[in-house]
Amino acid sequence: MATNGLGGYASGAVNGANTRQYHGLLVAALEPPTDRTVVVAKIEERVLIDGHYHNISTNQYPKVVFPDGGKYLKNFDVDPSPTWRFADSDWELGKTVQMISGSNTTVLTYTNSGKRALVLELHPLYAYNDFHTTFHEASCYNFFTEFNNNHLRTYPKYGSNPVFTGWTAGHYFEARCWFKNIILSKGKARGLGSVCDYYRIGYLVHELQPGEELTLYFTIEEEIVGKGIKEILSLEGKKNDLDKDKLPSGFFKDLMISGDQFMVQRKSTNSMSIIAGYHWFTDWGRDTMIAMRGLTIATGKKELSKSILNTFFKSVDQGMIPDRFPDNSKDPVHYNTMDATLWLFVASYDYQKKFEDIAFLKDHIEILKNILDQHIAGARYNIHITQEGFIYGGECKVQLTWMDAIVGGKVITPRIGCPVEVNALWYNALKIYENFCEILEVKIESPYLELIAKFESNFTKFFTNPQGTLFDVIIPGISQDDTLRPNQIYCLSLPFGVLDNEQQKTIFEAVENKLYTPYGLRTLDPDSPEYKPNYEGNQWSRDHAYHQGTVWPFLLHEYFQAYFKIYGTSQDNKKKVMLELEPLREHFYKDNGIHCISEIFNGSDPQEGKGCIHQAWSVAAIIKLYIDFGLDKIEQEISSEKEHPKVKTKNEI
Repeated sequence: MATNGLGGYASGAVNGANTRQYHGLLVAALEPPTDRTVVVAKIEERVLIDGHYHNISTNQYPKVVFPDGGKYLKNFDVDPSPTWRFADSDWELGKTVQMISGSNTTVLTYTNSGKRALVLELHPLYAYNDFHTTFHEASCYNFFTEFNNNHLRTYPKYGSNPVFTGWTAGHYFEARCWFKNIILSKGKARGLGSVCDYYRIGYLVHELQPGEELTLYFTIEEEIVGKGIKEILSLEGKKNDLDKDKLPSGFFKDLMISGDQFMVQRKSTNSMSIIAGYHWFTDWGRDTMIAMRGLTIATGKKELSKSILNTFFKSVDQGMIPDRFPDNSKDPVHYNTMDATLWLFVASYDYQKKFEDIAFLKDHIEILKNILDQHIAGARYNIHITQEGFIYGGECKVQLTWMDAIVGGKVITPRIGCPVEVNALWYNALKIYENFCEILEVKIESPYLELIAKFESNFTKFFTNPQGTLFDVIIPGISQDDTLRPNQIYCLSLPFGVLDNEQQKTIFEAVENKLYTPYGLRTLDPDSPEYKPNYEGNQWSRDHAYHQGTVWPFLLHEYFQAYFKIYGTSQDNKKKVMLELEPLREHFYKDNGIHCISEIFNGSDPQEGKGCIHQAWSVAAIIKLYIDFGLDKIEQEISSEKEHPKVKTKNEI
């Protein structure tokens, strides 16, 4: 995957096929980071040498895979950009895909890395559809095109903005046709769009001499054409992150590079935000607050962190930050969340601890105070504070916590009442406000202190179950949900807690025994009758399993944070955690998305990534874990030990 910092991207299967409706060579964010549109779907490529064609692209049709270019693929790498090497006995061709930072522009560079000249044919295939849908032949799509010496200006349909196709060498031949009934196998497996059409305007032909390059680019920005693509690529190369260049090669460095792909500019607020996951998520409040703790704050990116926080401070409405910004910029912002706003306090606390930015704190302390006041007075969706000092929320057919799957108006994991992790966050919001008042030397009003004291005296009394762990949701004096879920881990991992050491250990051991896997924590005890072991099938089936057993990697940070808190941060414990992370490291390099960590895994036998191929808080969790506990140094020690094994003496054998 290549991204552009606007929400746009280029993505497809390694063999060149498109297997999802979300795949495309240029998926442009028309209103960054939203309104994402598949503009250029893919490219059909073939090599002509000694009178024989060698097709190096791949498509799946209803009864055949054609062409099947995978047989010529000899190597693929993503560092520093997705790069392919195709070869046969008498030729070799390299291909690189890049996106220009801050621009809806995709650039492909082909290099004849063999010893003989070859003729390269490139057949771009176009689309023009919202990336949640599939593209099909229709009379409105005529792809009207103005032909120039080194570029095309194409209007997919009347009234659309143009897309530009440019090249540095070769001759372009018009040859219009539809490529029909291409099968999107991953989409089919998910019960989504599984068949699509693409349109060819023509193709580019050029004889590449040994060592020669040909650059082909696609953009929706006319100024790119005028500037010249080689100059733009030269400037792009100077933007390398020198800090990451200094990092030793390894998992940690690759995680850091991978994490940058989630950073996006939000046009509506003129500030930065974080895409929750690729391919289909936008910037969600909850995900952004959690992910930025690892992606930008722990990594020391002060200005970026400040800009992201400002995006959401600007969007506070009735004491709440958005649950998510909509896919379509014209749609209203969503505020159905009970916890995202409380995560704003935690992210702000992390930011203040890292950067000691008193000016920023002064600018926002009143907003934080007003958020608390709004929750105390009563917010949307019956969110209010109970007489016990707990935060309560929920209405029929509304999902307010992170376990938010809903199908046909049915909330799959209803948690109306006082959810345990939301209450842990509420307590942290109060304590963080108290901490900020101390830093600013502002007297905190007594009602907040009274709420803190009330919470501290009541929490264990109301939330502790007979097993010594915590109820998942309670309605004080009315009901208690004793379902074992991972949510109570936050009572151990958040900055401020009320549990004694013995109860923390009891909770950790219960989570470890029933919910822990090397890929993340299960969302439900496998012994529960509601447990769904597999995430598969259509949306109805998938959403019914989404929080009913699926494994979520982002919870690993909370889990290991609790582990280190209880058992200590000795070198042996750090090496134990590194060993535990090995399956996820293997997944990062080899499964589902290359240099990606998936959104979820099956609850039983979790190995293959499911859901989004590249999830922000999944990557952020491991980055934060590495930085918080110096695991990058442990990684280097382990790597050094493998390269230079210690020779044992007789006394050590």
